[in-house]
Amino acid sequence: MTEHVLPTDARVAWRDVPVAQRVLSVLTAALLGVDAFVHLHDAGRYDQFRTSVLSEGTLFEVQAIVAVLVAIALLLRLGVLTWAVSLLVAGSAAVAVTLYTYVNVGALGPVPNLYENTWHGPGKVGSAVAETIAALLAVAGLVLAVRARRRHS
Repeated sequence: MTEHVLPTDARVAWRDVPVAQRVLSVLTAALLGVDAFVHLHDAGRYDQFRTSVLSEGTLFEVQAIVAVLVAIALLLRLGVLTWAVSLLVAGSAAVAVTLYTYVNVGALGPVPNLYENTWHGPGKVGSAVAETIAALLAVAGLVLAVRARRRHS
């Protein structure tokens, strides 16, 4: 079995990435795509929940755009930073949807109250599952990337 030699650069070209990381990156990107689709599809339903600065619908749109950008980054350039950002995006979304389903946090500065005490909202369960699995895959990808970097530095 041949050993993959990775550059010590934080960004790694796709062709130099071991198969396990490639598979994880494609799966994570697809799950972030599910997250983005649900947020874009449902954003209009949440425009009514707002502060004077921001609506929940706008937050949904921003989440979708960020998820798409991170998914693209996972498909183009892998490295510790890419995996860390994907974990941050997927993990924060999974934590937020779970937190705001069970806890009425209230408005936080310009962020409106996101409390919705049900899992029956359209797409909510699907996006929460996709975000959670994407976060777990991102942890695995991050561990592999850190190990590869240490092994080859």
